Amino acid sequence: MKNFGKTIKIFLVDGEPNGRMTCELSNWTGKALKIPRKKIKESSDRPELENTGIYILFGKSDKSENKELAYIGEAEGIYRRLNEHLSKKDFWNEALIFVSKDENLNKAHIKYLESRLHEIAVKVNRYDLENGNVPPRSTISESDKAEMEEYLENIKLLVNALGYKIFEELRKHQTFEEEVRNTFYINAARGANSKGQLTNEGFVVLKDSEIANSLTNSFPENWIKMRQSLIDDRIIVEVNGKLVFREDYLFSSPSAAAAIVMGRSANGLTEWKHKDGRILKTVESNN
Repeated sequence: MKNFGKTIKIFLVDGEPNGRMTCELSNWTGKALKIPRKKIKESSDRPELENTGIYILFGKSDKSENKELAYIGEAEGIYRRLNEHLSKKDFWNEALIFVSKDENLNKAHIKYLESRLHEIAVKVNRYDLENGNVPPRSTISESDKAEMEEYLENIKLLVNALGYKIFEELRKHQTFEEEVRNTFYINAARGANSKGQLTNEGFVVLKDSEIANSLTNSFPENWIKMRQSLIDDRIIVEVNGKLVFREDYLFSSPSAAAAIVMGRSANGLTEWKHKDGRILKTVESNN
C-alpha cells in the first residue's frame, strides 16, 4: 500500500524546542500537545486541557537500563488528571495529550483508544508500561470503531514523529523474499550464531539469536556492562546452556550488535554477512 506525504504543523508555545508545543496533522480533527512535567501547572489556561482525551506519560525506568517507561491513560478533564499524576507518579518528565478540535471524542471513544494503544504498546514491547491493569475496551458502534481506528493511526504517526517509538514495530512486515534479502548472519567462535536486520533506527538482532558464551580478555568495559544489562533485564536468557535473545533487540549500529553477539570488539560492516556471503558493507554500497 502506498504511503502519502503528510504535513505536521508544530507550534512552540514557549518559543523553545524543549518547552510546550502543539502539533496538528493536515486534514485531521485531532490535536496533540506535548508538555514537560514542570510546565503542567502553568498550562491551566490551555482550553484544550479541559477536554476529553488520551494522554501518555513518558519517563525513565528504574527497573531497566534498556527500556524507558510510559503510562497510557484517558480523562474527561485532562488538566485535572495530569495534576493528580504530579503527586502520584514521579517517574515521568513529559506528557503527550491528544484531544479533538471539534470536541467529538466522548468517554466511550477514549476508553476504546486507551485500550487499543495499550494493546499495541504491549505487543511492540519497546517501553515498560506503568499501567497496573489492562484498560477495559468500551463497546462502540461499527462506524465509531472505524473512525477511532483512523484516529488511532494518526496518534501513532504523531507520537512516532515526535520521537517516541512506543507504538512503532522494530521491524516492518516483510514478505518471505524481503526477509531473505534483508537478513544478515554471524556464525562465529564460542557459540555466536545470530541473525539481524538493518533498519532506519539502527541494527536489530532477531529473537532466538545466540551470542558467545564467553568474552575475550580485551572486550571493552562498556560492552561488558551493556551485555550484562541485557542479561539482567532478561532480554538475553539462558536456554539449554546457550545465551539467547528472548526478543528482537535494537542496537545503535551493526558494530554494537556484532560486539555483543561475538563477545569481542567487532566491525559490524564486515562481520554481518548475507546468506550469499556478501558482507553488510558491500550490500549497503550496492543498494
